[in-house]
Amino acid sequence: MARTREFDFDAAVAAAMEAFRRKGYEGTSIRDLTEATGLGSGSIYAAFGSKEGLYLAALDLYRQRYATPLIAMLRSGSDAREVIREVFVGAVDEISRDGKHLACLIVGATVEPIRDDPRVAERLGSTTRSLEAALFDVLAEGQLRGQIPTGRSASDLATFLVTSLQGLRVMGGINPDRAALMRSAEVALSCLD
Repeated sequence: MARTREFDFDAAVAAAMEAFRRKGYEGTSIRDLTEATGLGSGSIYAAFGSKEGLYLAALDLYRQRYATPLIAMLRSGSDAREVIREVFVGAVDEISRDGKHLACLIVGATVEPIRDDPRVAERLGSTTRSLEAALFDVLAEGQLRGQIPTGRSASDLATFLVTSLQGLRVMGGINPDRAALMRSAEVALSCLD
């Protein structure tokens, strides 16, 4: 007879996600994960198969908590320039408010060897493509409405803005100074003028 899970699966993944954000995949040991989640290593292996399985679940949760709402925000606005600015200000506020220098799990995964794992690479690519697609839709519509100049393609602008957002997250991990991050965000947003 199979044993039923005796722990809160979502809470365990959330705790592991924060551990991975603090130390990265390579720097987070099974011991770190047992301390963060309150689970024994046997429970981690039984529920997730491996440290990598728990990391994949953490990447999925990160996308659900951070990328999906961002994409929804982009798709909810009617003024392209305004909604994109809200996204950047929201990102800067999140980075500077946290004060813990927690890495973006997506950015963190791209600089570790784990990025070469096909399942991780698919999640990273899918999340980035979804964000770029949402930005593209907003920009293309904004160009049609005359809100965004047409001198650059919506595709190029979307790629640049995703790069800028991720760059803010990297720099915020080093120095989460809101004023400095907002200055950089304003430079990025000037591409919409």
